Amino acid sequence: MRPIYFLLKIALAYAFALFFKRKAVINSPKRLFGRTIFVSNHANSFMDPIIIASSSWPIVHFMTRSDVFKWWLKPILWSAHMLPIYRQHDGGNTQSKNDKVFNKVNKALKLGRNILIFSEGFTDDKPIYGLKPIKKGAIRMGFIALEECKWEKEIFIQALGVNYANRNAVGSEVLIEYQDKICLNDYKEAYAENANKAITDLTRKIELLMQASVLYLEDVSNTDFMRNIMSLKGNAYHPTQTDSSIPLEQRYQNAKVIAKQINENTNKEAFQEFKKEVQNYFSLLKRMKLSDEYVALAAENKLTRQKEFLQLLLLLPFALIGWLTCFIPYFAAKNFAEKIMKRDVFWGSVKLMLGIVFGLLFLLPICIISANLVGFSAWWGCLVFMVLPLFWRLSYSFQKVFVRFQTIGKIQKVDLAKFIQKRTEILANLEVKLK
Repeated sequence: MRPIYFLLKIALAYAFALFFKRKAVINSPKRLFGRTIFVSNHANSFMDPIIIASSSWPIVHFMTRSDVFKWWLKPILWSAHMLPIYRQHDGGNTQSKNDKVFNKVNKALKLGRNILIFSEGFTDDKPIYGLKPIKKGAIRMGFIALEECKWEKEIFIQALGVNYANRNAVGSEVLIEYQDKICLNDYKEAYAENANKAITDLTRKIELLMQASVLYLEDVSNTDFMRNIMSLKGNAYHPTQTDSSIPLEQRYQNAKVIAKQINENTNKEAFQEFKKEVQNYFSLLKRMKLSDEYVALAAENKLTRQKEFLQLLLLLPFALIGWLTCFIPYFAAKNFAEKIMKRDVFWGSVKLMLGIVFGLLFLLPICIISANLVGFSAWWGCLVFMVLPLFWRLSYSFQKVFVRFQTIGKIQKVDLAKFIQKRTEILANLEVKLK
């Protein structure tokens, strides 16, 4: 394990504990090394490799776009276990360059290392519940490595999926699901008989396993409809409505059931009529600047602010400390990321990494000064350095609760009777239309 990779693995574990409200891993591999090629979806650009590496045991080498490898970044990227992959539109002799990279991959696999590949190739600007066609490179790479070691070593391939509730939001949730690994050596005869067919068949198998590892819609145009259904049901993996009383894995499985129901009903006329009815309801809510979550609370006579008021009282002193100590690095990271990254799919991961860097530069003097005040205790300085980001997280929570407190106050003045009636009608039809 190289130095920067080791340091990032430790730092990111703490950073993600602050960034995400909840995180879960299903069927996580237990071995650090294992000659495994991990094949993942690519839902969140830069965030995907770091969340996978920091959340699971295996030590991995990342296949990364070559245009990231600027001359001044190469030593850092090398130390972080990153390898470039060259695409045709990058220009130059990509085949020759990739051959050199594949030689490094072969050596890494032979020594028992792991490789992580994002076989979708790119991330969508708008988050979807789906999966783009999987490229054959991962399977081909595995068989080439087997040929290099004369089939004397076992090489595995393992599908996984990264599922973000809301990929850019602080306080959101993330779940990673691994499928059982496949030993490529078992396909030696099939590969010898017809290499292209063996690669194609295995790629399709991995694609199906990846579909089982994510919230998958056969028609991604149903993504908004699925989010609306999750909002109505209130017990699934919705981007903003996170019921902490329901285990994260259960909410994820509930969302999978909804996706399956949508896939089975898409071509039915009754489904299309119901979809239009749901869309009209949520479009009206949007025009009125309302949220289905608050309509649901009003329907149950739970649209009150007592809980939020108590939370504000409890969070206020911690929030003040968080604002005083972390205001500058937080907004520096936020503004810098949004200015230099034109696509917002990069914002979450870039803000996280810049937040670590700016936070280190800004908080280190505070920690040294506070340590001096108590007799230059190194342990005290370390404690302050670890606790201050927690206060920032509490200040962020205070802000969110305050906005919610204000929103409920405004909605309490609105007559929601017609919205409640319409929501009740839709829920009554829901189990009939999606069965």
